[in-house]
Amino acid sequence: MTTPPYDAIIVGSGPGGASVARDLARRHWRVLVLEQGSAAPLSGTLTQMASMAAIPGRGLFIHRDASLLVQGIGAGGSSALNFATAAAPPPAMFAAHGIDLSRQLAQLRAELPIAPLPDSLVGPMARRLTAGARAAGMDWQALDKMIRPARCRAGCWRCVYGCPFGAKWTARDFLDQAIENGAVLFDRTRARRVLLEDGRAVGVVYTRAGTTQVAQARVVVLAGGAVGSSRLLHASGLRGATSGFFSDPVISVMGAVDDLAVAVNDGEDAGNEVPMAAGVRFDGDGISLADLALPRPLFQAFAAQAGRLDRLAAHARTLSVMVKIGDEIGGAIGPRWVSKPLHASDRLKFARGVELARAVLREAGASHVFASHHFAAHPGGSVRIGDGVDADLQTAAPNLYVCDASVIPGPWGLPPTLTLLCLGTRLASHLARQT
Repeated sequence: MTTPPYDAIIVGSGPGGASVARDLARRHWRVLVLEQGSAAPLSGTLTQMASMAAIPGRGLFIHRDASLLVQGIGAGGSSALNFATAAAPPPAMFAAHGIDLSRQLAQLRAELPIAPLPDSLVGPMARRLTAGARAAGMDWQALDKMIRPARCRAGCWRCVYGCPFGAKWTARDFLDQAIENGAVLFDRTRARRVLLEDGRAVGVVYTRAGTTQVAQARVVVLAGGAVGSSRLLHASGLRGATSGFFSDPVISVMGAVDDLAVAVNDGEDAGNEVPMAAGVRFDGDGISLADLALPRPLFQAFAAQAGRLDRLAAHARTLSVMVKIGDEIGGAIGPRWVSKPLHASDRLKFARGVELARAVLREAGASHVFASHHFAAHPGGSVRIGDGVDADLQTAAPNLYVCDASVIPGPWGLPPTLTLLCLGTRLASHLARQT
């Protein structure tokens, strides 16, 4: 079965795909968005979060070094489940490829709710860690968040589950605007391969409701993430059998403060607050630190993973410091598997990051300090600018583009949402100029 032709097919609705879809739809392009996951409203439940990011081989991968790699499969992609931290794209990394995102960044900053949290939404854990980090001599500062303060509820634990209150900006906002401007969304739809004619992209073969269908278009944009987009290129004969990538691995370093529970409340939400309110980056070392408040089930999973069953009941008084590194590109994304061992340099970064986190916790007065195993939630770099796509994000096949974290050209270690929005806005302008 063949659907009517479109001007553009966007495969994936995360920040990159949603921004391209919105801007093209606003220009009156006929846009079709294919989303593998569900577009059901966010409910803020563990069950829904697990369905988006904890299905083995779909949103969850277990790979080398006993690490978990997760990605959000659903409308809005991983932005529906992340911590809404807005890190600006590093200018030098993109300037090396002739790319300047300053105009797009200014445009998005003017439009989106990007600002540090107001004091009323900064929880006691984040405040305690800020004091500890500054006592340790670190330039620990408030981080920009993509959160609407008027809708955010202090003490809520749903950031990582998917905010049901509309407080956290997600790519669903842009996806909704694309639909309002005429774009068509097919959710629960699996793209199988890019349709090529004489080496040019002319559409996508996909499966929906158990049937295989074909959609044709003048332009195809892959925005299914580092795993999804590279696999589509493999399946379409446009890339080798596997692709290396970075995973942005994270460790949580935790310690208990006996007087903290008094500072919050005794209810079931004790110890829950907006995560990553503040932190510090050591760009030269490829290390970032931030506070990392987690819902009780996730905290207990981390403690159990580290063999610290004695800490399972300490959620309400445990301070957690996130240690994130920009890991070296390597490993492989295959047709049905993912492998990403740590390099020796990555292990050294983690050792240094954990040492810094312990210093923060020590100054904050924490005891019973332990570190989780590493996990990862920002895979990227599998179809890099300069090695997979050009500076306009076009692949070797004319009319086929990629716009997600897979195009990031080097080791990362940053929240990618704002960068992907910049790239998507830039790509939509480029496409509009070509026709």
